[in-house]
Amino acid sequence: MLHRPLDGEFVYEVSIYNKDVRSLVKENQSHNVFDDHWADCQLHDVVAQDETEARRMVGERYPAGDGFVIQTVKQTSV
Repeated sequence: MLHRPLDGEFVYEVSIYNKDVRSLVKENQSHNVFDDHWADCQLHDVVAQDETEARRMVGERYPAGDGFVIQTVKQTSV
């Protein structure tokens, strides 16, 4: 999280992993671009107005086309 939420914004904890990395790690192989830690869920805090915006923001940074999967999005309290 880079800044505290402003009026109308909330903090969302987003759990994300990479399905391609996860599949390769199960076969004792590594992805040629993404580190093995992406096989496990990574937590990222996102400041957004709602869950939809939080998902959009994460999806832009970690595209589904590159194998990223958003597992959960939870609003947190700051």
